[in-house]
Amino acid sequence: MHRLAPAVAAWFAGGATAAVVQQVLTADLPVDMRHPAGVLAYRLSELLPAPLPARPRATIASEEAIRRHPDPFQDCDGCERAFRAPHPGRCRDCRSEPTVTAGLWRAA
Repeated sequence: MHRLAPAVAAWFAGGATAAVVQQVLTADLPVDMRHPAGVLAYRLSELLPAPLPARPRATIASEEAIRRHPDPFQDCDGCERAFRAPHPGRCRDCRSEPTVTAGLWRAA
C-alpha cells in the first residue's frame, strides 16, 4: 500500500477525483489475479490522465465585487418604484424619459 500511495497522490495532484481513481483501478479487473498490487501499480502509472488546465485566478476587482454588499434600495423620485442605487434619485426608466421643464422638452 505504501508503494502505491505516491502514484495515487500524483493522480490527485493532476486534478483527478476519488471517484475517477476508483473507476480506473476497479474497472475490468482480470478474474484470476496473481499479483493485484502489480495490476494496480501498472494502472496507476500507465493510465495517468493529462493534468487539468489550471483555473484562472479571480482578479482583485472581481474579488472586491463579490465581497461588496449590493447597493441599498431607493425609491424613485419619478414613479416611486424601488431600485438599487448608492444614492436616491430616479430609476432607469424615469431617467430615460424626457421631462418637461419650463415648457421645453429636456432629457433627464
